[in-house]
Amino acid sequence: MKENNMKEQQSIPVSKVQRAAKFISTGAKVGGNYVKHYAKKVVNPSMTKEELHNNNAEDIYNSLSQLKGSALKVAQMMSMDKNILPRAYQDKFTMAQYSAPPLSYPLVVKTFQKYFGKSPELLYDTFTKSAVNAASIGQVHQATKDGKKLAVKIQYPGVADSVSSDLKLVRPFALRLLNMNERELDHYMEEVEGKLLEETDYILEVQRSKEISEACSHIAHLNFPSYYQDMSDARIITMDWLDGMHIKEWLETNPSQEDKNRIGQAMWDFYHHQVHNLKQVHADPHPGNFIIQNDGKLGIIDFGCVKVIPEDFYHGYFSLIKKDLLINEDELNEIFYNLEFISDKDTDVEKVYFKNIFKEMISLLGKPFHVDSFDFSNDDYFEQIFKLGDRISNDKMFKKSRQARGSRHGLYINRTYFGIYNLLNQLQANVKTTKPEWLESNAQAV
Repeated sequence: MKENNMKEQQSIPVSKVQRAAKFISTGAKVGGNYVKHYAKKVVNPSMTKEELHNNNAEDIYNSLSQLKGSALKVAQMMSMDKNILPRAYQDKFTMAQYSAPPLSYPLVVKTFQKYFGKSPELLYDTFTKSAVNAASIGQVHQATKDGKKLAVKIQYPGVADSVSSDLKLVRPFALRLLNMNERELDHYMEEVEGKLLEETDYILEVQRSKEISEACSHIAHLNFPSYYQDMSDARIITMDWLDGMHIKEWLETNPSQEDKNRIGQAMWDFYHHQVHNLKQVHADPHPGNFIIQNDGKLGIIDFGCVKVIPEDFYHGYFSLIKKDLLINEDELNEIFYNLEFISDKDTDVEKVYFKNIFKEMISLLGKPFHVDSFDFSNDDYFEQIFKLGDRISNDKMFKKSRQARGSRHGLYINRTYFGIYNLLNQLQANVKTTKPEWLESNAQAV
């Protein structure tokens, strides 16, 4: 893993006033960018919004990367969905997955003094003063202890305390960028806030990391770090260092199709076991959380975001994947009501309209489950998903809807599957799409 060579931050705005001031100044810059864009458009009517998007993305990312925390995490989440943002935002916000500006060493020492009463040099045999990786919630340093190479994750100061206030501040940006109506955004913000608060609880993360790692240890071609509770606390995690490359770096080495399929299958099997057997899932499948090791195994390095799946939601959601469900109207209506896709508040016209849209969506997203194996290198399939998503995000019926559509539990499950699909597409992998037994009879061989 490469060291983070970005300029270090000496401080983070932690008070509500300081953080709000940063958002306000960013909003002013974005407003100024719009004024400049439309002034130039008067002179050149054919001018596109590309420069505007580039300038806005640069200004918003620079501010969020200084604030760290939940605001930057939301940017990271949005970058994972290729359909949700213009390309300029995707490219810039993706940096939140790997390379936000790191904190300076004195701030790192201050965190260790608070939780361990000593500097990192007294806790470990060696400790890198510069972060090797810095992202939205925390940064990673490399250390050694008793001959073991370790990764030490340190949470940025003030992140946990600013989740709620930051989400209120980021709301206007999210409304504009996500093209959602306010009811939809408010419906999901509570779920996002809960998950972000969990991500700042490093004691919970170590507990879940150990539980899920152990429960998935039987899966072929996977590897998990060990976690060290005696060198971990509420804002610091110590775990084994996993040598290897991120997916993008690994793909640049031109691996064979067999190797890509093996990694893709390990990823699919990992998520299959979590979702269908454990009913809790690593719900943050962005490229920064996976390491492809020299022995060909897939390393999983972050369990900060875990979604526990309620039983009633699980059965309703995955029943929709059954091919024959799409012609069973009574069962379909019951599930659509339970999953909050339609409600008694809807007119008959709205019920028909939204049922048809969700039928189309379910049929498309369920395709990998309808067959024994699926080729995720099929870019045409992803183009269909993006076109449908684009159509829905600009749809007047959705924008005028008097209620949010879909259970809040679906937010992170959808995010998980979109994330897996995108990673498998990057890998150009062909995988056996295993299903639980109760869905198996509905799959058809290709």
